[in-house]
Amino acid sequence: MTWVMFVIGAVLSWGMYGPILHKGQVALGNPLRALLCVGLAYFLVGVLVPVVMLGSQGQLNGFNMGGSTAALAGGALGAVGAVCIIMAFRTGGLPIYVMPLVFGGAPVVNVLFTMALHPPKSAINPMLYLGFVLAAAGGGLVLYYKPTN
Repeated sequence: MTWVMFVIGAVLSWGMYGPILHKGQVALGNPLRALLCVGLAYFLVGVLVPVVMLGSQGQLNGFNMGGSTAALAGGALGAVGAVCIIMAFRTGGLPIYVMPLVFGGAPVVNVLFTMALHPPKSAINPMLYLGFVLAAAGGGLVLYYKPTN
């Protein structure tokens, strides 16, 4: 169950990601400056930390083309997502709107894409479709009843 602690870490990190990124973007005056800072943070956390940790374990080898390509594609998708969030903010979106839409829609896309990559071995439970509706309704409720400034 250790993975649950990491899930909580991701929820907390990504839950604060939009508002903090928007604050930085506004303070920097140009969204591309914020994107550059995001890239620097990805480099510091996503490159230096694993290089140090893998190096200390003698594991800086053993990369293969398939795994490296898939991981690079996943990283690119994460970076493109960050660009899309920054551009949503740049064009007038606010974190209170943008992030619930992203985090409400992403799980639905995740399940559909995962099912396409790994087709279910048995019939899909109809409750999955109810889950899709509830995810959309939940995002809608968060947006409708958001706190006002």
